[in-house]
Amino acid sequence: MSEKTIHAVTGAYGYSGRYLATRLLAQGRPVITLTNSLHRANPFAGRIPAFPLSFDRPDRLAAALAGVDVLYNTYWVRFNHRRFTHAQAVDHTLRLFVAAKQAGVRRIVHVSITNPSENSPLEYFSGKARLERALQESGLSYAILRPTVLFGREDILINNIAWALRRFPCFALFGDGSYRLQPVCVEDLAELAVTAGQGTDNVVLNAIGPETFTYRELVTAVGTAIGRPRPLVNVPPAAGWFLGRMVGTCMRDTFITREEIRGLMDGLLHVTTPPTGKTSLTAWMQRNAATLGRRYASELNRRRNRETPYFNE
Repeated sequence: MSEKTIHAVTGAYGYSGRYLATRLLAQGRPVITLTNSLHRANPFAGRIPAFPLSFDRPDRLAAALAGVDVLYNTYWVRFNHRRFTHAQAVDHTLRLFVAAKQAGVRRIVHVSITNPSENSPLEYFSGKARLERALQESGLSYAILRPTVLFGREDILINNIAWALRRFPCFALFGDGSYRLQPVCVEDLAELAVTAGQGTDNVVLNAIGPETFTYRELVTAVGTAIGRPRPLVNVPPAAGWFLGRMVGTCMRDTFITREEIRGLMDGLLHVTTPPTGKTSLTAWMQRNAATLGRRYASELNRRRNRETPYFNE
């Protein structure tokens, strides 16, 4: 692949997209971003031209992708909300795929989720499965990465577990907490994505970290790392969701959803393939214990405020 071809990253001013773009720039690749946050503080000192994700103008999407060799797609929504839905995210991503093909993009590296299924009752997983199929049927060269829970400086789940442990005398587990998950470092995901972008074969790869935790073990590990071990209380999923809703209301955010609880408890964030990430969450938390969970990380605030960089410190 030519060193001078353009690489496009959706959401390079956001979370996983920023790490992708950083890695590409370090390799000397010309990079552009397509984003809904054109006015967010640019961490790249103007080195990455930004174009709007004009989902309502497919011609503009295709024009923005002109000359692009590889498109790295991280665009998605975490949950349904009055301002955005999974159904809209699916429709928008399908339009992005069509625009990429019209623009002559050679390859798409697409971030999906572990255990997607079009038959899933959970829209997150069924929507991701539909997009995987669409990409596989598009005729474009593709790499599909299926991460579990991401962790890193700007993450939400691990950070907000730590935030809750710092502030409350105990921590509620949904059910018995025995369901498993395999958190992967956002930097490892970026490395996998950039490597996949340089390939030519069509691949589907689970992006999982080297450690497997039960949810109970994960919360215990977070508490130990930040010096806030707390009693863990088993509660029915509905009660856990209600407690999470109370926290979300206080923080003007969505702390956890019923779908996320069910996905966790159904084991959808666990697979049996070998790890592809190398960064240990345990070691990462020990290195970042002083700042982990000091501030609440708000999903909705990141969408309301599209100018300020979002870091958890």
